[in-house]
Amino acid sequence: MGKLDKYQIDLKGIHESCCRFSFRLDDSFFADIDAVDVRKGDVNVSLLIKKTSQAFDLEFHSEGFVMVPCDRCLDEMSLPIVSDDSLRVKFGNEYAEEDDNLVIVPEDEGTINVAWFMYELVALAIPMKHVHAPGECNEEMYRKLQSYLCTTPDADEDWTEEDEIVSDGVDKPIDPRWNELKKILDNN
Repeated sequence: MGKLDKYQIDLKGIHESCCRFSFRLDDSFFADIDAVDVRKGDVNVSLLIKKTSQAFDLEFHSEGFVMVPCDRCLDEMSLPIVSDDSLRVKFGNEYAEEDDNLVIVPEDEGTINVAWFMYELVALAIPMKHVHAPGECNEEMYRKLQSYLCTTPDADEDWTEEDEIVSDGVDKPIDPRWNELKKILDNN
């Protein structure tokens, strides 16, 4: 028995028009999947399967949290996840993913393993930018980062009053090449 066999669903064995499954995706699930985006978390997935005459409609509701590195300080942070997604499954001659929401499974097998689909839905629910709430970043790392960055409130949409306090307050000399470029811009 494989590590992900408990996520195998026998579609041929579903006789009711609706069938419900519950899964808990914890650290061991993410370790078994062995993907790079998410390695830790605790997400509850409710799966509702609706059987129609031509296909099976799978409706996933995911709710929980995943652990990801903060984009600013690189410390691990807990990120809440809530998503509702759907997938249509049809029987055919061989396995194929027709598009993002349609999967063909061999009719003679009649099963689908939903582990990877659940992982992908959780990974896609993670926002592109994940940062701690203001004031919760690792201060030492944040100060180090600020010493290398030349950001202003206009350039960083996440800039807060607190960020101005964190910066070292020392005006760094501007590279003279930038002044020459500014002259060119001013002439145009």
